[in-house]
Parts: sequence; C-alpha cells; structure tokens
Amino acid sequence: MSRRVMRAVAKDALWLIAASVFAAGCASVDAKDANARPFFQQPYEVATHGRKDWWDRLVELDPSGVKVAMAPEYAANPPERIAVLPFIDDGSAQYVVDKLPMTMRNKDQRNRWAWTDSERLRLDMVGYLAQREFILRNPIGVDAVLASHGIDDGAKLARVSPEQLGRWLDADAVVYGEVTHYEGFYLFLVSAEQVSIKGRVVSTRDGKTLIGFSGGRYHVNPMPAIDPIDMAINSVQTLADMRDVNIARAEDEVCREVVVRIPQSPILERRLAEEAIERGSDTPPEPSAGAINAAVLAPVDASRSAPPTTTN
Repeated sequence: MSRRVMRAVAKDALWLIAASVFAAGCASVDAKDANARPFFQQPYEVATHGRKDWWDRLVELDPSGVKVAMAPEYAANPPERIAVLPFIDDGSAQYVVDKLPMTMRNKDQRNRWAWTDSERLRLDMVGYLAQREFILRNPIGVDAVLASHGIDDGAKLARVSPEQLGRWLDADAVVYGEVTHYEGFYLFLVSAEQVSIKGRVVSTRDGKTLIGFSGGRYHVNPMPAIDPIDMAINSVQTLADMRDVNIARAEDEVCREVVVRIPQSPILERRLAEEAIERGSDTPPEPSAGAINAAVLAPVDASRSAPPTTTN
C-alpha cells in the first residue's frame, strides 16, 4: 500500500472519529433536557406499530395472516372488564413435523402438553390486552373460580352461558380461544414453525360476539445451497433452527397482531382516567366532561378509533 493511500485512509479515519465524538457530544447535550420533556403526548403509529405489512411477510417468508372482525356495537358499548378463559388445543398434543407425530406421548402427557401450549397463547393474549384500555381479570383467579364450579375441561366450559361466566368472574366480556396449529414443517432446506389460533370476545350482557379473530404465524428459515456440501451443512442447521424459542416468538407475534387490530376505545380511556382521578382525590370531584386534563386524553386519530371489518 502506497504512502498516499495510507494517508488517505488515515485522514478518513480521523474524520470518522471526529464525527463520532461530535455526535456523542450532541447526544450528551440533548440528554440534559430529557427530564423536561412532557408526558402524555399523542404517540405515533398507535394503530400500526407492531403490525406486519406485506413487506414484513415477504422478508420473513411468513405466508400467514391475521383477521379480526368487529361487531358494530363494539364502538358504542365496549367491554371494560375482560376475562380470558382457558384456551383449547384442537391438535394431537404430539410434537408434529410435516403432519407426522415425532413423539409417542401417553394420554396424561398429551393432556399436560395441550394445557401447556394453549396456556402459553392464552397468557400472551392476556399480556397484550392488559397493555390496552381494558381491565383484565387475572388468569389465576379465573381458573380458581372455574375450578370451584367444577369447570375443568372445554366441554363443561361450553355448557356455561357467557352471562353466567360474567356473574362468576365479574367481567363485561369473556374471551374464548382455540389453538388450531402448533407444529413444525421441514422440506429439504426449509424449516418452519406454525402457530395459529382462533376465538371470539363475547359480551356477558347479552351473549353476543363483539370481536372475532383468527390467524397464525410462521417462523420460516430458508437455507439456500448450490453444492452437495452446502446442502448437507444447511440441512443440519435448518433442523437445528426448529427451536423452542422460535415457537415462543410465533406465539407472541400472533397474539400481538390480534390485539393491535382491536381499535382504541376513547370511551374506555376516558372512563379509566376519570375513575383513577376520583380514587386518587381526597374530595372526589363532581363527574363532568371536563374532569380530565386535555393533555391526558388527547384527541384520538380516526385511524385509532375506526373499527375495522376484516383485516389481513
């Protein structure tokens, strides 16, 4: 390498170091004002953040989708208190690859596994709903109440009306869910895990379905190869990629994508804020439309409140 080239490289390196130092200095100056930044701003991308679009599905090779259908009455009378009931596993409760069972679990083991995978998805659903404007009944309490009434399987649960469940659980709505796919696929140099669910949110006032949902998530890992050695190596890596952590990511994503499609409810947001202010006040104020600071309840974008019909 010539001296001229070495000097040019050194010069570029110095400029890069200087730019990095300058950027770090600017960042440290901005950080001093961080505590003065106001709370309660209107967040960006409330209705779309975390929701996969066509580009995400193309890049990640995820052919699945999520559909959420809203009843017209949901916008006017949304449920505040929600209880997510135990999900039901519709599968064989075996570890399945390409529709073939890879395990030989006995009945007790299958029962335990069906509860395990359905409960994972149920708790993911609880977690994402709890981040919203709903009040979630703790699943431990829900299960205790059901067990006290002898409800210990899906058939018995189906015989209890939503209205009765609402009285038992002190809930405005209950969520029924089913795990429809929980399996793996492998074809030469491509492995995939599929997790799919379906269900509905039912009002405990009249038994009507307020929200219907279905959909799934694939975790796909393609490993292209151009010669036999690459194929052999990639086959081992592809099989090794069929890991539990990828199943967990698929569980999380399908529930997140269902909940993100439920439109924000200004009615519930205002009600929660008013009740919280009343509880925190020594002298409860008279209920009024102006009881909430405008900064807390900023105007809601149409994209947040408009109920979708069916979305992919």
